[in-house]
Amino acid sequence: MSGRVKLMETLMRPNRSKLKRTLLHKPSRWNIVRGDTVQVIQKNHPEYGKQGTVAQVMRDRMRVVVEGVNIAPRRLKGDPERGVKGQTIMKERSIHYSNVNLVDPVTGFPTKVTYSFLEDGTKVRISKRSGAIIPKPDILTQRNPRNLVSSKDSDTIEDGEVWEATYDADRPSKWAAMREELLKTLEEKQGATNNAATSSYTEMVVSIPTHDEVPTLIGMSH
Repeated sequence: MSGRVKLMETLMRPNRSKLKRTLLHKPSRWNIVRGDTVQVIQKNHPEYGKQGTVAQVMRDRMRVVVEGVNIAPRRLKGDPERGVKGQTIMKERSIHYSNVNLVDPVTGFPTKVTYSFLEDGTKVRISKRSGAIIPKPDILTQRNPRNLVSSKDSDTIEDGEVWEATYDADRPSKWAAMREELLKTLEEKQGATNNAATSSYTEMVVSIPTHDEVPTLIGMSH
């Protein structure tokens, strides 16, 4: 019986060679960021040996997009209603992070990195090939502007309006009025419910015969 169980476990065990690489090699630390110069190091990759700047890092998929590397045609759909025709453009496709390495700023060759600290406590990346510091790109300090929605009615045009007192404590709040109206409605509903319950209880009590009526009812039954 134990032999059959082991055989079933072996057959049901997934083949690790067919599993996605993203499931087998989960990085604990990201050495490549947006703006770094990298080189394709995977020998069987068609873009082997090419260098480029990282345009996008997709950590959830563990892939990177490198400018000018791994370019392929991409079809864009048209919009007949607006008169836009479909077209085919050349666009970079993503590459798995394990297929690229950072480029050493001194030698110009791909290298692995390690981390160290400067005298002021700054954490930096160190090239294992030449020992040079690989600084973080300046593009990381640039943030895309957010789509802020501003209300023109509440904007302050003049400087004097900033210091103007616009809060009036004596003015009744609309939320307080709504709350009072809601409480009043609940009280009316509760009162109607209580009245209906009282009337039904009174009718039930009236329908019950009293002590004096009981003998009469008994005599009538005979």
